[in-house]
Amino acid sequence: MALFRRPSRPEDKADMQQIPESEPVQPQAAIESMPTPARAEPQGEMAEATRSENREGDAVVAAPPSEPAAKPVRQLPRVIAIANQKGGVGKTTTTVNLGAALAELGYRVLVVDLDPQGNATTGLGIERRNFEYSMYDVIMKEHPLEDVVEATSVRGLFVAPATLDLSGVEIELVSMFSREQRLKRAIESVIDDYDFVIIDCPPSLGLITINALTAAREVLVPIQCEYYALEGLTQLRATLKLVSSNLNPELELSTIVLTMYDSRTRLSADVAADVTEHFPDQVCATIIPRTVRLSEAPSFGQPITVFDSNSKGAKTYRKLAKEVSNGAPKRAG
Repeated sequence: MALFRRPSRPEDKADMQQIPESEPVQPQAAIESMPTPARAEPQGEMAEATRSENREGDAVVAAPPSEPAAKPVRQLPRVIAIANQKGGVGKTTTTVNLGAALAELGYRVLVVDLDPQGNATTGLGIERRNFEYSMYDVIMKEHPLEDVVEATSVRGLFVAPATLDLSGVEIELVSMFSREQRLKRAIESVIDDYDFVIIDCPPSLGLITINALTAAREVLVPIQCEYYALEGLTQLRATLKLVSSNLNPELELSTIVLTMYDSRTRLSADVAADVTEHFPDQVCATIIPRTVRLSEAPSFGQPITVFDSNSKGAKTYRKLAKEVSNGAPKRAG
């Protein structure tokens, strides 16, 4: 299609003749004549990085990451209840192996088995037929705790064993006076003989666990790196609040240990990040992995530090023991 073009007129030519021709502008001259914009000065951390770069030439010197605040060294002796009403999260495994690792560091450790299944007892190589008294006698008959304690194969590690008789304590304690204080009085009679007293609680929030929380000064909660990791933790925290308000003002949730971590799965990493976000001050940096050797050790009646001293599980629990003890000076002879 032809474009419509207006015919030229004489006055147009006259106007064009009146426009003077200008000097051609050189590109380089135009660039040089442009004003230089003011350079924004970097602020804060960027300014420090820039100054470091200027001082060191072309190499940028990165500032080291800030270290977390050091945790205070807790005074010994320490009475720690390992509790979580959710079963299968590694309470007994942590009780046995943390106790053994602390004993390796030179501390005197007493493991109090309050689980009627008695897994901490057998996991430390103590056969049920080899002792006369158990924690049932301590709680129900107020038998002296020192007469119940059994030595283990690990130097400095002792256990107060449990039997199936403990399963009836929940009912038998109901009508008794000062029923929540019985374990506390028993532990107070021997506390000067140990640096750490670690109480393995049953997977419930009944009277046995209440006795443990009343006797303890702090609570360690193992949390499995699985989908239902935080299930029940809200209820446990509510119970801790009730116990601290009415029975034990010194009680605190001091430590959370992530257990059964599987580095091959995204779920474990997500759970660990989620728990750390909610409890940044309580979660230990040491994470317990899921290993076959950790699962095999109880069947041989040995902690992992004895069963397979060079395994990944043994090394991890030794690291956890150092983190929990935090270099506290030993006091028990």
